[in-house]
Amino acid sequence: MAKKTRVRAAGPAPSGENPRRPCPCGSGKRFKACHGAGDDVIVTRPFEGLAAECDLVALREFLPSATAPLPLVKGSATLTSVLPGASAAMVRPDGEILLGMQVQTRSGDLSADLAKALAWAQAAEPGSALPVVGPGLAGSDRLQDLLDADAPLDLTVHDDFAWWVTTPEGEEPTPEVLATVERANAVIMPTAAVPGEGVRAAYWVDTGSKAHLRWVRPEPEEQLVAALARLQARGELGLGEGTKYAGSFRAHGLLVPVWDLDRELHSSEWSGPVTAFAARLAAALAEDAPFTADERRARDALAGKQVTLR
Repeated sequence: MAKKTRVRAAGPAPSGENPRRPCPCGSGKRFKACHGAGDDVIVTRPFEGLAAECDLVALREFLPSATAPLPLVKGSATLTSVLPGASAAMVRPDGEILLGMQVQTRSGDLSADLAKALAWAQAAEPGSALPVVGPGLAGSDRLQDLLDADAPLDLTVHDDFAWWVTTPEGEEPTPEVLATVERANAVIMPTAAVPGEGVRAAYWVDTGSKAHLRWVRPEPEEQLVAALARLQARGELGLGEGTKYAGSFRAHGLLVPVWDLDRELHSSEWSGPVTAFAARLAAALAEDAPFTADERRARDALAGKQVTLR
């Protein structure tokens, strides 16, 4: 991913907005110290407040080929992991709107960038593509303004990029199009959602040398790490024989724990172990007793296994 650049000029507070009140971007800062300041800022948790937040982070960071209908309050569009050429948006010849998550960003607020790409696509001609969300695109909405906040994503993980190609009945894709899809398919890592009761945004992935579970969690980091530490102190942090807790990474304000898995097992075979872990984690999250010495040591050890992507 390219580095974010600061390009959006400061503006006055929205009509009726007190500049001393919290900024509407959700950063938690006052407007005058955030989007009302003289420089654009990074919104560290751009999808906060949306039921689809965890899946949006997964789409942005590590799902190679996935699509989902975007739960818009008005209109329709399909959200995708990545589009040909890493385009920000495309309008198919039949008028279907596709938005890409894995794109070059031009501001510190990915939610606002996606809303701008959507606004562009809704006004664009069929067959058009938007390479990148640039400073010339108008719009002040964010995804939170456009989506049903309580609706989860009905996300489909694909084995390849065949969904990139649509042609009128009776026509064949051009050799150039087929070559593009072949190149993309050659580097895709097998990935699958792991279903289970109490399980959401957990994904099995085979990197070629190892298999992993990557699980985007919605809890505040301090609360989640405390629960993981309690489980570690009890020897309950693994997902079964042949598994190992590898650490976690931060992405867009959320923590994503990662486990190393046995590559010999099919992705569907992890549903039971992941469901059982979800129950253990829920119980640990509900605990509020002071940490024992073992739990404190476990928490300190886990803190050394965290990295930040975004």
